[in-house]
Amino acid sequence: MLLQLKLIFEIDIEMYAILDIETTGGQFNEEGITEIAIYKFDGHEIVDQFISLVNPEIPIQPFVVKLTGINNAMLKSAPKFYEVAKRIIEITNDCVLVAHNTAFDYRILRTEFRRLGFDFNKQTLCTVELSQKLLPEQPSHSLGKLVRALGIPMADRHRASGDALATLKLFQLLLAKDTEKSIVQELIKTEVLKGITPKLYSIIESVTSNTGVYYIHNEECKIIYIGKSKNIKKRINQHFTGIDKKSIKIQSQVFKVTFEETGSELIALLKESEEIKIHKPIYNRAQRKTLFNIALYAEEDKNGYLTLQLQKADGRKKEITSFSTLQEAKNTLFRITSDYNLCQKLTGLYVANEACFQYKIKECDGACIGKITPEVYNTRVSEFIAKNSFEDQNMILKDKGRTIHERSVVLIENGIYKGYGFFNLNFQINNPEVLKSIINVMENNRDTQHIIQSYLRKNKVQKILKLE
Repeated sequence: MLLQLKLIFEIDIEMYAILDIETTGGQFNEEGITEIAIYKFDGHEIVDQFISLVNPEIPIQPFVVKLTGINNAMLKSAPKFYEVAKRIIEITNDCVLVAHNTAFDYRILRTEFRRLGFDFNKQTLCTVELSQKLLPEQPSHSLGKLVRALGIPMADRHRASGDALATLKLFQLLLAKDTEKSIVQELIKTEVLKGITPKLYSIIESVTSNTGVYYIHNEECKIIYIGKSKNIKKRINQHFTGIDKKSIKIQSQVFKVTFEETGSELIALLKESEEIKIHKPIYNRAQRKTLFNIALYAEEDKNGYLTLQLQKADGRKKEITSFSTLQEAKNTLFRITSDYNLCQKLTGLYVANEACFQYKIKECDGACIGKITPEVYNTRVSEFIAKNSFEDQNMILKDKGRTIHERSVVLIENGIYKGYGFFNLNFQINNPEVLKSIINVMENNRDTQHIIQSYLRKNKVQKILKLE
């Protein structure tokens, strides 16, 4: 009788393969595995393990080298994937595949096996989803932050073995919390529910890897989401592998994706903003209204000094530029104060009755206590305003086009955004009237002004041409 009970118990044990993969980085479906770690776990202890570097036969992206410490030289003598494939099949046999963001690791593994002509198909379980269910009070469910918050020791971050072991310990804790194993069973999914389905995979393959605006449509062809990206294919893949509520809803409703290449990221941002306001997609709720509620104003104080003030945006007042968050505004104002040798007291960053702190450490020349005249100080403020405000200005922002033979232009006339266009390199844009003929007319509003100003603060266009 005891032997019979023991056999029944052993049969009921669920086996798990705790997985972590490091990759080369790169475009969707073109990544290669650089390291893999698998721990076979019976719910109580590790019963088998496999850890190996893998020669991906393609270069590793520089940012990945910096992140993981794995470089191309380390992988020259490592086994290629086909040499370790049999061992991976053996250790994962009859196991539920577990990873932190399983959608990524499982997709990469399936892709490698698909290249070998083998259909690697497993039930999967994601510790991100599981932790969201069982630990909803945690502010972050990223692996690093989650294990630190839970007191789980972690070594070799961003290496396959270290991340897999941390995932295993996290999973063990989550299993203990899920006493009836009902949540675990609920979240165990097959490829049909969890991975990239054939339909989604086909959609991803149909879009470009270039910069532009994309439109996600449902079965009735209604646009449900609009976005922009410097790599549309990569961004769509993120939507289709995401596990947040919005991504899951998009995955269940998407029928097709259309896109328009822009070449220029600035034009993509401007076009995205306008298209969202026109179409009002259901999953772009936050972007339907103006989000730039903090504005920078110049006001003269009682002593004649031009002060810069961050205030709630007021359409009745003339603003220099605007921001989406107060923190962004303050960070930018600190940089402006430093770049133009302004006084932190007169830019509202330091409150004091007398000299500002920067004066005390000799980084301010004393406008705060009248050491320099308003005329001298105001010249610097005016220089900043002239460079960052488009009021009454006529200019062309010239940038990358959709092909190597093309350039893009954004036209600003009398301080008003008029629209964008594209021209062939053989075409000279000296004639304003000819230029206007190629411009796609767009709406000017506070959002477009902010987008242009914010973009120019953080990025460079190829050329800014002043028009007479």
